[in-house]
Amino acid sequence: MAGKRIFILGDSYSTFEGYNPEGYSVFYSPSPSVFTGVTGVEETWWYRLASEIGGTVIRNSSYSGTTICNTGYGGYRPDTSFVGRFERLVSDGFFKENPVDLFFIFGGTNDAWAESPVGELKYDGWTDEDLNSALPAFCYLLERVKECVPHARIVNILNDVVIKSDLVEGYREGCRHLGVECVDIGDFDRAEGHPTVLGMEQIKNAVLATLEK
Repeated sequence: MAGKRIFILGDSYSTFEGYNPEGYSVFYSPSPSVFTGVTGVEETWWYRLASEIGGTVIRNSSYSGTTICNTGYGGYRPDTSFVGRFERLVSDGFFKENPVDLFFIFGGTNDAWAESPVGELKYDGWTDEDLNSALPAFCYLLERVKECVPHARIVNILNDVVIKSDLVEGYREGCRHLGVECVDIGDFDRAEGHPTVLGMEQIKNAVLATLEK
């Protein structure tokens, strides 16, 4: 896997100050809240993974506190949602100019915590209203990534222990139906819901095990 070009679409779990697009809210930094113990980018799951496989992260489009669907904390948030951020990159021609080999989607935690509408799995004919609910928006996102980044290996990373069960089962089924790999990260060490240094290592190991299959 050496030389793979990696793209990450994520939330707080995948942030680190100075490594995400300008203006994006980040959770992890060199001076974090002490409870996670993560103080260096080299301790994050994605940096460790890229280092181990010899890959290069060409863009870490992760934004703390964001939902996959357009309903987040405080209501309608199409500007910061995974769907909205991905569509802006498509419109800007990012994926035409920047080939991607590995595309990671790591979200859904905030859809659960923000109590976004769950909705139903839907595989075509999405409306704007559908994108306000977690499950149809997730299916839309997977299909759009497949369409716009056709040569990438797409891997969804599922926070299966923290997220409520109806979303977990829906995300798994959406991945199965659309032929997208899904990594259940399982239980991991965390503080106030966020990975610690050990938790980051555990997440990296879960993802790496899937990549090596």
